Amino acid sequence: MFEIAALGLLQREPLHGYRLKQQLEMFMSGCISANYGTIYPLLRRLEQQGAIAVVGDGVSNRKIYSLTDQGRAHWQQKMMEHPQESWVNARSRFMIKFFFFEYIEPKQRIKLLANRLILCRLRLEDKETQPLPSDPYQAEAWSWFENMLRYEINWLTQMLEEEQTKLEAAYSKPADKP
Repeated sequence: MFEIAALGLLQREPLHGYRLKQQLEMFMSGCISANYGTIYPLLRRLEQQGAIAVVGDGVSNRKIYSLTDQGRAHWQQKMMEHPQESWVNARSRFMIKFFFFEYIEPKQRIKLLANRLILCRLRLEDKETQPLPSDPYQAEAWSWFENMLRYEINWLTQMLEEEQTKLEAAYSKPADKP
């Protein structure tokens, strides 16, 4: 998840490690927690792979990293992957991807939204077949989770409809006549 987030943030502008950590914490705090023990090894690995390059030293002699064309292609590939992982990680990964929807094609956005919607619906179906816990606090937590899942399904449905409408509008525009 850090790789997708870091490469996504570097699409906007070159950053040094400390600023990257700050932005990860600010924009991704609901999804991931960043620390230096994660950020700097990731930056070294991405640099070794050719996904990022040092473009200069900042005022305080910090390395400033920029995304390469290879890194942009690698990021695009990672955005479209659907790894098998826990429900919590899958939700966080989706929200990180959603955060960077501006940088992917409409068809890719639709594909990611549709995939997440399917997963949420399956999760809700599975949940509805389970008996409600007898403990009142567990039952309340269970109910809260179900409500959040229904909210996410509604939100995803709305986002998917909006993206499909935008895509249809883009394809239905008449071509400019010479």
